[in-house]
Amino acid sequence: MKSVSKKYDYIILGSGLSGLLSAYRMANDAWFDDKSILIIDKEIKNQNDRTWCFWEEPNGEFDSILSKTWEKAFIGNQDFQQSFPMKPYLYKMIRSRDFYQLVFDTISAKSNFTFINDEILNWKTIGNSVEIQGKNQSYSGHFLLNSFFDVNPLLNQTNYPYLKQHFIGWFIKTKAEIFDDSEVKFMDFTIEQDGNTRFMYVLPTSKTEALFEYTLFSEDVLEKVEYEKAIQNYLENLGITDYEIVEKEAGNIPMTCFPFHKQNSQRVLFIGTAGGWTKASTGFTFFNSKKQSEKLVEFLKTNQNLTQFHQKNRYWLYDLILLEVLHQNNELGAQLFGTLFQKNSIQNIFTFLNEEGTIFSDLKVMLTLPKWVFIKATFRALRKLV
Repeated sequence: MKSVSKKYDYIILGSGLSGLLSAYRMANDAWFDDKSILIIDKEIKNQNDRTWCFWEEPNGEFDSILSKTWEKAFIGNQDFQQSFPMKPYLYKMIRSRDFYQLVFDTISAKSNFTFINDEILNWKTIGNSVEIQGKNQSYSGHFLLNSFFDVNPLLNQTNYPYLKQHFIGWFIKTKAEIFDDSEVKFMDFTIEQDGNTRFMYVLPTSKTEALFEYTLFSEDVLEKVEYEKAIQNYLENLGITDYEIVEKEAGNIPMTCFPFHKQNSQRVLFIGTAGGWTKASTGFTFFNSKKQSEKLVEFLKTNQNLTQFHQKNRYWLYDLILLEVLHQNNELGAQLFGTLFQKNSIQNIFTFLNEEGTIFSDLKVMLTLPKWVFIKATFRALRKLV
């Protein structure tokens, strides 16, 4: 096997969201200009294989590559349906191809960045180096940022609840102008729940185009045909029968408070989903990864012990409580989220989910959960702190 003689300062495994966000920030920070940075992935990312959405105020960092924004959001279940103005927030969409192009355009202009296509077989720390074995060659670096997700540690434990946010989405196009493209259907729980937390997520990108995504928060995934049949039935119930399916997408995002950071070592840091960067109670990834990558780059400039990067905050406990509720009473999801939005302003909900609230505003949100379910879930969560 061919060996690369050069020793890199930083090696990033994976060119997904977290790896590229970290690389992008390093490329835009002059402190890293004299540091050699290698990104390794078996694929070249240049397709629309992901859609990322998040709420944020206008004039955000990535507004130049937004494909769509919405000013209003709908949430509803069988007992409660309402549209909310989101001001001062906008709900923003980024298609992955635009994000990949922005990042690769940025790092390709920097002589200290290298991208190599290879499949990683294993890695280990030897002294002050991390040695990586690829299918084609081997690599050496001072520090490793690893975004490759291994589900086995999750499967081999029972202490932390583990749900999946799994979905299939259809991008459709109609001949008639039938969509209100100022409003996103954030969570439509009016569909049949079948003992789980199930909702339709609808993102109209124009008056004739929309993404319909059938989404579950549950332990088990479905057969592909079940997701697609649910989308088809939903469209028929809306009276939408004349349409073209332009694209399809699918995903399976882990929702858990499992302490991924315990896998970190002085020279190896797990990032992205592999490092617990996904918002545990919702499965949202982009906004959390955006914040974590900012913190990471500042951390790397002052600290060479990667075990010290992770900082647990109160939102970890809030997420754990919400996951305990959904894990033990998955059928209550429609009621739970409907109650949260019915009894709180959407601005307070978004501030809470973005982990930017005060203790008072956070507790106000949490206390709108069904009281007995909330109390039992809190006791179960607190036992995991011992």
